[in-house]
Amino acid sequence: MKSILKKIIFYLLKLSLDKARGEQNYDVLFEKLRDIVPNLKDQYSSFVIDGDYLNTKVYSQHSFQIDLVLLALNSLEGKGRNTLIDIGDSSGNHIRYLSALKKNIQAISVNSDPIAVQKIKEKGLEALQARAEDLKYIKEFKDDIDVLTSFEMLEHLQDPIGFLKSMSRNVDCDKFVITVPYVSKSRVNLWKIDNPDNEVAFNPEVTHIFELNPEDWKKLFKFSGWKVEKDLIYYQYPQKHPLWLTKYIWKKLDFEGFFGVILSKDDTYLKMYNEH
Repeated sequence: MKSILKKIIFYLLKLSLDKARGEQNYDVLFEKLRDIVPNLKDQYSSFVIDGDYLNTKVYSQHSFQIDLVLLALNSLEGKGRNTLIDIGDSSGNHIRYLSALKKNIQAISVNSDPIAVQKIKEKGLEALQARAEDLKYIKEFKDDIDVLTSFEMLEHLQDPIGFLKSMSRNVDCDKFVITVPYVSKSRVNLWKIDNPDNEVAFNPEVTHIFELNPEDWKKLFKFSGWKVEKDLIYYQYPQKHPLWLTKYIWKKLDFEGFFGVILSKDDTYLKMYNEH
């Protein structure tokens, strides 16, 4: 009985993703990404992407992320180059997407996990093993960079404000594209403290610390030396179809969607705060 119910739930969630993606105009990009990277099994180090539901979910999420990066890169067309650093990259797949969709992509992937770094290098891509918090000490981050990207990484950091401040002060970049899980109410997750007997590994890759709502994230961005140029919420359920009811399943099993921003540097509030 539980097996049948599980199949029904994941079938409904896949339908929800398909309808939501169409409403939000990501269908064309979704198909392009599937052609560029036909297999997502190596997307993460901790589990394998397999089956219709998970593949649809991740390709849809990637469509939202890549669309934001393309918007950021397109706003810099006059510079004649597309240099990018993907912070927290676990597979190199985003770089592969962008290299196929945009000319002259020069990219470096960064991850603290040696397995992820090796996996990316085996694809012929450039990768560095480093913690996000330590990037200011790395030579590659002193050069002029068009776009920094960070997808579902901030919520894993112990000190997201320190990281954001460091990127603003120490990295010469034009735009910073960030996506995080969307929640309507801010919270501290740290699930292991509530479930100490759970045998799932307790490590940075699978542990969220701060899950903030969009307004709270935007306050942190502004406080940490950034201006929000564009912000979007990608929903995993449709707004104009009866499948909007899957919202409650998404809230229980995963997230309603993801929140994304394109940032540029603005240290107005940093200076104001430091003057006192």
